[in-house]
Amino acid sequence: MRYQIDGTPLPVVTCYLNPGETMLTESGAMAWMTPNMKMETTSGGFGKAIGRMFSGENLFQNRYTATGGEGMIAFASSFPGSIRPMEIAPGKEVIVQKSAFLASESSVELSVFFQKKLGAGIFGGEGFIMQKLSGQGLAFVEIDGHAMEYELAPGQSMVIDTGYLAAMDASCSVDIQSVPGVKNALLGGEGLFNTVVTGPGRILLQTMPISAVASVLRRYFPAGK
Repeated sequence: MRYQIDGTPLPVVTCYLNPGETMLTESGAMAWMTPNMKMETTSGGFGKAIGRMFSGENLFQNRYTATGGEGMIAFASSFPGSIRPMEIAPGKEVIVQKSAFLASESSVELSVFFQKKLGAGIFGGEGFIMQKLSGQGLAFVEIDGHAMEYELAPGQSMVIDTGYLAAMDASCSVDIQSVPGVKNALLGGEGLFNTVVTGPGRILLQTMPISAVASVLRRYFPAGK
């Protein structure tokens, strides 16, 4: 499979599939495709479907297979930002924010990921449930705004404001820490808690979380609307 990512600030990834190759995507993510792309809607099993629902995805996924020659299919971003390719392999699983999954090769599996620490799930900004990409192959994820990448050494940490964590290697761990000082917490405008990610592993941060955009826009709408 070949691919090309174009467009700013609403990018699209165009995938060129060899005959018989299959792409997996969330229902409704396809933007355009050649006529020889055959679509099949599947749940992948009841347990996997329920897990996807809890992780912010639809119960069903679509499989697109190139038939009778090379096929082309495009997946467009749903929010201003970036589309990032990620190579998934055994031992190189990736954890992403809810609804970040865009599309992948059929050998990549999307499943639910529960935060091991309850506090990190409740207060960490991305909720108790995230998404896990495992298996083998290429996956594409949506990033809100511009993506900043950091490689954390073992024991090295990054303190992240709510919602700015887009993805991390499964080797990283997530915890929370309260903002020190009552005045800082109540008047600083940064909330009561921050997310702390500790290496080893790579993290992807996003500059424009959709939750932050919604919070800014909310003040411009009349109350009760």
